[in-house]
Amino acid sequence: MEKQKAKSIIESILFAAGREVNIQELVIALELSEEETTKILNEMQEQYKQDEQKGTEIIRVENSYQLVTKKENYEYIYPVIDKRTKPNLSNAALETLAIIAYNPKITRAEIENIRGIGAADACIYKLMEYNLIQEAGKADLPRKTHDI
Repeated sequence: MEKQKAKSIIESILFAAGREVNIQELVIALELSEEETTKILNEMQEQYKQDEQKGTEIIRVENSYQLVTKKENYEYIYPVIDKRTKPNLSNAALETLAIIAYNPKITRAEIENIRGIGAADACIYKLMEYNLIQEAGKADLPRKTHDI
């Protein structure tokens, strides 16, 4: 495979992945040896560093590579990224979150008892999805209900 084509493919993969990509994943995609792939990646890293017009660079993280923005541009990126939409929570989810914030060791059954409804699961799963709460284990009660 032509070196320029390999560079183009690597750049596309790193951009589209938006995460660290293991060298083995790149080797498989390019059908090149690990040595050749690493050599191309090192060349690309050097080219990105030397090109002041590029706002991105390729970094190595252990045995993986990632396309990231240059640190110098952080002050310009942050205001834009910070305006991204935050997840909207329903009134029921906010109420459930407030109950949990007031009593972190509360069980699902206790939440349902306080809220007066029998199905707080949907709200709890939504809060867990947004990483606002986490399951802490099981309560040491005869019924073995789950703690939030």
